[in-house]
Amino acid sequence: MTARFLELGASLYVPATRPDLLALANRHKYPFLRSIIFCTEDSVAERDLPLALTQLEAMLRRLEPVPLLRFIRVRSPAILRALLQMDGVEMLTGFVLPKITRHNLDEYFDAFRPTDPFDVMLTLETIDAFDPRRMAELRDLLLQERLRRRILSLRIGGNDLFHLLGMRRPRGRTVYQTPLAVTIAQLVTTFRPHNFNLTAPVFEYLNSPRVLEREVRHDLTQGLFGKTAIHPRQVPVIEANYAVAASDLQTAEEILAHAAPPVFRLHGAMCEPATHRRWAMLIVERARIYGVAASLKTIVLQR
Repeated sequence: MTARFLELGASLYVPATRPDLLALANRHKYPFLRSIIFCTEDSVAERDLPLALTQLEAMLRRLEPVPLLRFIRVRSPAILRALLQMDGVEMLTGFVLPKITRHNLDEYFDAFRPTDPFDVMLTLETIDAFDPRRMAELRDLLLQERLRRRILSLRIGGNDLFHLLGMRRPRGRTVYQTPLAVTIAQLVTTFRPHNFNLTAPVFEYLNSPRVLEREVRHDLTQGLFGKTAIHPRQVPVIEANYAVAASDLQTAEEILAHAAPPVFRLHGAMCEPATHRRWAMLIVERARIYGVAASLKTIVLQR
C-alpha cells in the first residue's frame, strides 16, 4: 500500500510575498522539510497579489528536482489559470484550493487539462463545513473519477471556521477543547470511509510546543494525518509524533502476516485482520517514513 498523503508530514505555510521563495522551494533553506505551501490567499493582501505572482513566476523558472512536495495555495480559479500558464509550473506537486464548496468545484477543476499531472488539496473552511448534508453532497461530487484522481488530501481550515463562529482558539487549549471538535469528527466520518485523507487544523501559537504535541497526538486519534506548520520550529514537533510506537508496529506486522489467524491476542488486545488491516497498513507505512518511537521521550526519525 502506498498512501501518498503520509509523505506530507508538516507542511510549512509560506506567504508568496516572502523574498526567500526559491531557497525554500529548492530545499536550500530548511532542508528537513517534506512539504511546503506557498500562499496567495489569506496571507497576502490584495494590493500585494501582483508581487506574489511575480515572485512565484520567477521561482517556477528556477525550480530544481528535489525531494520536497511543493504546492501553491491559489486565491481563485483565475489565479489558478494564470499559474498554470507559467513556465516551470510542471515542477510543482500541485495546488491547494481554498474555501471549496459544491458551487466553485467545477470552476477550479475545469482549469486543469486531462494530461496535467498535478495533485490538489481542497480546503474545507466555509459555513458548509458545519452542515453534514452539504458535506455529504460535496463528498459525492468528489468521488467522480475526474476529480477523485487528483485529490491528495482534504485540509480542515480551522482558523476560517473559528472566524465563522466569531471565536479564536483559546491559548493553551487544543482544537479538541473547542466547538470545532464536533465538526472535525463529523468531517472524518463523512470523508474517511471513502478513503479521503483529512489534514488537521493549523496550531497558531508559537510558544506552546507541549500543547501542539498534545494536539498532534489527538489529531491522530481522530484519524487526521498531516498538519500545516506556520513556523519551521513546529515541523519537528509535529513529525516526531508521527513516529510509530514499537508495539503498534509489531501488532501491525502480525496482522498483515500471511499466516495470521482470524483472531489473536497481542499486547493485551484483540487483533482481527479482517477489521484491522487498513489500520495496520497505514502504521507500517508511517513507520517506514517517520521511524519508530523507542519511547515517549526518544524518537528515532528516518530522514
